[in-house]
Amino acid sequence: MNANIKSAWFVTGTDTGVGKTFLTCALLLALRDKGIKAIGMKPVSAGTDAAGHNEDVEQLLAASGVAAPRRLVNPYLFQPAIAPHIAAAEEGRAIDIGRIVTAFETLCEMADTVLVEGVGGFCVPLGPHSDTGDLAETLRLPVILIVGMRLGCINHALLTQQAIAARGLTLAGWVANRIDPEMMRFEENLTTLKVRIGAPLLGIVPPGSTPTQAATLVRLPD
Repeated sequence: MNANIKSAWFVTGTDTGVGKTFLTCALLLALRDKGIKAIGMKPVSAGTDAAGHNEDVEQLLAASGVAAPRRLVNPYLFQPAIAPHIAAAEEGRAIDIGRIVTAFETLCEMADTVLVEGVGGFCVPLGPHSDTGDLAETLRLPVILIVGMRLGCINHALLTQQAIAARGLTLAGWVANRIDPEMMRFEENLTTLKVRIGAPLLGIVPPGSTPTQAATLVRLPD
C-alpha cells in the first residue's frame, strides 16, 4: 500500500441492510469530533435517485471531515439497486479493483483515516471472477464487521468471520447493530457472539439511533 496511508479499515456486514453506511457515518462523525480528518469511501454502489446520486454515498460525503470528489469516494455507481455484478453486466461495464485501489490511495493522501465500506455482505460478487472479499484482500485492510442483530445473525456473523480469516485478513472488531427491536433473546445472542467472534466488540447500537447518537456508542479498533 501507499506509504502515505496513516490508518484505514474495511467495513463489511453480515448481509445487506444491516447498517454498514449508518455505522460508517457514525465512526466518521466520531473522528470528526476529535479533529481527525477522515473520509468514507464506497467503492461500489447500486441504486440512484432522480439526480443520479446514491443515498449511501451522499451520507458518507456528508459525514466525512474532508471534502473529496465523488469519483474517488465512489468509483463505480450503477443505476438499478441490484447486485453489482448484475448491474455491471447489464451496463456493459467491468469493475476494476485496480481502479478502486488507485482511488483509495488518493483518498489516503487527503486524510488521516479512510473507512472503506463494502457492498452487501463480504462475498458479494463484483464480476465473473471477483467479489468483495477480493477487494478487501487487495487493499489488505483490517476489517470491521457490522452484525445486524436479528434472528439468524449468529450463523451469518460466524460464516463471515470464517470468510475474512480465509483471505488472511484481520477481523479488527465488530459492532452489534439492533436492526430488529423485537429480536427475542437479544442478550443471549449477544453473549454467544462475544464468545465466538475472535475480535473485540466495538459497540452496541440500540434501535432508532441516529448516526450522531451512534457516534458516542461505537469506537474504532485499538
